[in-house]
Amino acid sequence: METQMTEAGPFERMLKLTLAESELDDAKTAAARKLSQDMKIKGFRPGKAPRAVVERMVGAEALRSEAIDEALPGAVSEALREEELAPVTTPRVENMRDLDDGGVEVDVRITLWPTIDEVPNFDNRKVEVEIPEVDDSEVDDQIDRLRSQFAELEDVARAADEGDFVMINITALDGDKQIEDASADDLLYEVGSQSFLGGLDELVMGSSAGDIRKGPGVLPPGFTDHTGEVTLSVLVKGVKGKKLPEVDDEWVSDVTEFETVAELKEQLQENLYSMKLSVAGQQFRETLMDELVTEMDIELPEALVDAEMENAFHNLAHSLESQGIDFGNYLRITGQDQEEFLAELRERSTESIKSRILLDTVATANEITVEEEELEGAIQGLAAQSGEDVIEVKKALAQSGQVVALAGDILRRKALNHILEQASPVNADGEPVDLTPPGYEDEEEATADDSDVDGDEAEETEGAAAGSRADRENGAEQADEDSTDEADK
Repeated sequence: METQMTEAGPFERMLKLTLAESELDDAKTAAARKLSQDMKIKGFRPGKAPRAVVERMVGAEALRSEAIDEALPGAVSEALREEELAPVTTPRVENMRDLDDGGVEVDVRITLWPTIDEVPNFDNRKVEVEIPEVDDSEVDDQIDRLRSQFAELEDVARAADEGDFVMINITALDGDKQIEDASADDLLYEVGSQSFLGGLDELVMGSSAGDIRKGPGVLPPGFTDHTGEVTLSVLVKGVKGKKLPEVDDEWVSDVTEFETVAELKEQLQENLYSMKLSVAGQQFRETLMDELVTEMDIELPEALVDAEMENAFHNLAHSLESQGIDFGNYLRITGQDQEEFLAELRERSTESIKSRILLDTVATANEITVEEEELEGAIQGLAAQSGEDVIEVKKALAQSGQVVALAGDILRRKALNHILEQASPVNADGEPVDLTPPGYEDEEEATADDSDVDGDEAEETEGAAAGSRADRENGAEQADEDSTDEADK
């Protein structure tokens, strides 16, 4: 086999492979064996018919075509080894030509992982973020939500308003047929909560005891076997309003871990500030990365972007399937048409690839590596999440080839932390903004006091603390519940 390599675009190579007729002849035997597996040839078991017999039955051209398909994967693999190429997408055959001497010439496009010599400068780069501030009204809103959780319901002789509760009998109809799973009696429903069926809030808003209301409704995907538009019939049996408790020290002491209103407000203030600090940290990270990616001067291979899009779409489709939502409904829910969806998917895929290239380059330039204990810790974390044995998770990752991918994720996270440590969040006036979570320094001091470390160990501790701070700025996860949950322990 002869191989010739040429440039074929940004981070792409074209391999021209020349297979002699003698090489194809060797492949014809294997091709005949494969073809005969699915053929019924009198006197021969499947896969055992002689090549000449198979060739007479399928024709010389069909056997030759099958032989080319048989020989090509091995030929491409051999050429990749010779040229020391590592494709990131499946090599693509673009052209095939028969030669006068009976051989064949094949053009194969190879897509490589893009690289850059240097990244946009991020040392001392200033990134403007919104300063986390908490207004008294926000604290009051949290207290009102806490009051609402402990409110008593009382019958009211008026029309239902948002936040009230209605006792209803609800029937969902598909034509004249009742949908049992979407119908209920004596359902206590909060008006304006949007927590049951689409269209229900519009029906019960402003209703009074004794009203019977009918109107259009929507069953969400996966709610029942029936999905989409239905007719809702609602009998309002009663309207209940909330009687909110008075905010005083006695109430606070009864329903929270705090003794006074002042202590509760102080805790809520701190919780809200921490949440806003987390948002500011995420804003800092995303803005910084967006700026750096935008400044990168690199053209990506189309095949790589297409592969990234395909992978992202596969993950989305799998997620939608697990929720019982088809792609058409997803487009309707998100208000997109297919063209808009694909354009947005391409943009996100392009940004994702550029981000990885950026982080890979930073890791290489700064000699950032992944230690064995870091990889082991990540595997243990995956095992804890899935509830599986660590050894089984490690075996599954090894069998699927995902250990390298996991190590790459860790490496890029460390590279991102390095970038975050070099840049600075600032306010609109260019003044530094401290995104360190409240009490973090106290934790560091306590750790230092409890640790008996020598000079080298102290440096490691300091480096770990810096990395931890960067992790927090790297979009620390926002609380799943509102800050009132902390107070309501």
